Amino acid sequence: MRSKTVTTAVAVAAWMLTAAGALAPAGAESPGALAKIEPSYVCMMNDKRFPEPQIPVEVEGRTYYGCCAMCKERLSQDAAARTAVDPVSGKTVDKASAVIGAAPDGRVFYFESETNLAQFTPAAAR
Repeated sequence: MRSKTVTTAVAVAAWMLTAAGALAPAGAESPGALAKIEPSYVCMMNDKRFPEPQIPVEVEGRTYYGCCAMCKERLSQDAAARTAVDPVSGKTVDKASAVIGAAPDGRVFYFESETNLAQFTPAAAR
């Protein structure tokens, strides 16, 4: 009986993630491909996708997101925490304006364009 409860809980969690737009539906992406996601579902300090919207952090007219008070404080005070390197072009991008792609394991990557997102595979980053 316990196994059935766990299976049901996992199925419900997966449905909730998909419904929230944090995960693409099964079969919607090729293995290893990134799914473009909304910035509000990302902790931009931990560079991880979350199933629920994160805490918005307004800095100089741009919105960043963090998962906790510590992330929120660091994003507001540390300019370096608000940037990332596009893994395709090697250019520095602002996390608030970047195109964000999430790997199936929850890691996120920041890109200067959707073209760069489409060219990238997470296996290349390992």
